[in-house]
Amino acid sequence: MTESHKGCVPAAQAYRPVFLFILLLLSVVSIELFALSISNENLLPHKTDGELRVSAPHLHFLTGRTLQRLHDGVSVPFDFQLSVAAGIHTNVIERSLDRFVVSYDLWEEKFSVMRPRSVRKASPRLSTIGAESWCLENLSIPVAGLPTERDLWARLEVRSADARPESPLSDPGISLTTLIDIFSRPARSQQEHWALESAPFRIAELK
Repeated sequence: MTESHKGCVPAAQAYRPVFLFILLLLSVVSIELFALSISNENLLPHKTDGELRVSAPHLHFLTGRTLQRLHDGVSVPFDFQLSVAAGIHTNVIERSLDRFVVSYDLWEEKFSVMRPRSVRKASPRLSTIGAESWCLENLSIPVAGLPTERDLWARLEVRSADARPESPLSDPGISLTTLIDIFSRPARSQQEHWALESAPFRIAELK
């Protein structure tokens, strides 16, 4: 090997850590961008009858410990908050909060959902996905109060509340003030909770 070639070997080895660091950095960025795109696709805003609603195909909260409690005959309340931010993610301009109480019929193997704050509005017997979707269908924000030509972000938060062993028909409901207070604090460490955010959208472009 000539002296010129011998000099190239240490130089290449010296730059190798730099190349590895750049490759690692690009990998991390790619993973973060992929995770962000998945998160944004999890919450899909749409317009229906003058109301902004969301669908969340990948949100499943009737699983795990919650599902076991339901199979044990316990009615489980869930607190929902749908909020809309304009301009930046932290600039929340509208929000909708509600509580849904889910129960399970062991004989029919179907779920029922009650909305205590809405004159005892209740669902028919539903499948797991049907019960989860029913909650979202009954949570909305009036489009009239939203800017039509600004970038908006929708955010959905769901928290399981204390389970109720009694029939959901005896649930006295929950006040809006209490719901606002609940979502003003972080979820408890042992509390099941979910949070999804949409990609930026404009009301004028929604179907």
